[in-house]
Amino acid sequence: MLPAIVGTTVFGVFPFLNTILVSFTDAKPLGGAYDVVGLDNYTRMLGDADFWLATRNSLLYALIVVPLMVLLPLLLAVLVEKNLPGIGFFRSAFYTPVLASSVVVGLSWQWLLSDQGLVNTWLQKAHIIRDAIPFLSDSWLILLSAMGLTLWKGLGWYMIFYLAALGNVPRELHEAAAVDGAGAVRRFWHVTVPGVRTSMMLVGTLTGIGSLRVFTEIYMLGGATGGPGGADRTLPFYIRDVGLDPLTGNAGYGAAVSVALFALTLGLTLLAQRLTKEDEA
Repeated sequence: MLPAIVGTTVFGVFPFLNTILVSFTDAKPLGGAYDVVGLDNYTRMLGDADFWLATRNSLLYALIVVPLMVLLPLLLAVLVEKNLPGIGFFRSAFYTPVLASSVVVGLSWQWLLSDQGLVNTWLQKAHIIRDAIPFLSDSWLILLSAMGLTLWKGLGWYMIFYLAALGNVPRELHEAAAVDGAGAVRRFWHVTVPGVRTSMMLVGTLTGIGSLRVFTEIYMLGGATGGPGGADRTLPFYIRDVGLDPLTGNAGYGAAVSVALFALTLGLTLLAQRLTKEDEA
């Protein structure tokens, strides 16, 4: 166990504790002399409108993505669960986006959603719209497009989770419900969902943590500024801007925002664990 303990300490515990210590200083990204400023960084953070905007974007991202990511992969798993001829092809096709890097997927979505991209071109040729939809220039559409990218890339991954869980749901329960006259929809809500509830909690927790840490999707679709005027920046994006810029960055303030992000993530995780325990009870 020693190598694992050393690795966790060096690459996990030490950076975490160091981030907390740095948050009480005015350290610069490239190092050098610094002063201890106490709680000044946290005071500045509470009065920083850009911080609250990034927090809103991160929470909104989680509130929209998490419920969809919990439900949609489950529906997808139910569709591909049966051993039908050729079903392996569809399982592989749904899983393929998981294998692609986030940058490649982001570039693909840039091409799809640009003003001259495939989506706008098709909609205009079909006479559904007249002017191009500003997917990559409107702040709200950038945020929603990034959410769509996250969902599209994660569906196949969490589908695998649910396929494993569905295999543990007794077939006798479905048969008994069918004998009692329950249709497919009622069997899904009253047999399938209770049978995979633990997996749903796990997917919700992992997706929530991932949503609060989202960066690549916003960067690829909104550009280096994080949307027009930085309106779509999430907390990780904001940490990069305020803490890592070699010229104007303040590593101490960036560390304070990182601690706030950790506290937000921890609160979400503890809430999910509590809901899971109440459900099991």
